[in-house]
Amino acid sequence: MSTRIRISWPAGHLTATLDDTPTTQALAKALPLTSTARTWGEEVYFDTGVAVSRETADARQVVEPGTVAFWTDGDALALPFGPTPISHGDECRLASPCNVLGRIDQDPRRLATVRDGDPIRVEPAYG
Repeated sequence: MSTRIRISWPAGHLTATLDDTPTTQALAKALPLTSTARTWGEEVYFDTGVAVSRETADARQVVEPGTVAFWTDGDALALPFGPTPISHGDECRLASPCNVLGRIDQDPRRLATVRDGDPIRVEPAYG
């Protein structure tokens, strides 16, 4: 069973489909949530108020653009759409291994319109 979420910020929104993982279940229980967006290269991340452990079997540091990841070191959702300051070439390299939750449903480059400090909202997506 997958979970769909809607992520909104002043300049836009997108949806994502998340796999059924312990982290997804913990995040779903915290919805809706509001936070403040932070940017790090071509990655948007924000605090969720959810604390979970790293899922060692599936945690990854290098992911595809559009991956929805959970950064356990910062209790944050991490949404990479291109290179970060520690990437090698065009890869999406997260700050540390993160739990992989799922994928953004649309073009992840939409995240380029998120500005550091923007209010961000995550809620269940229906339909």
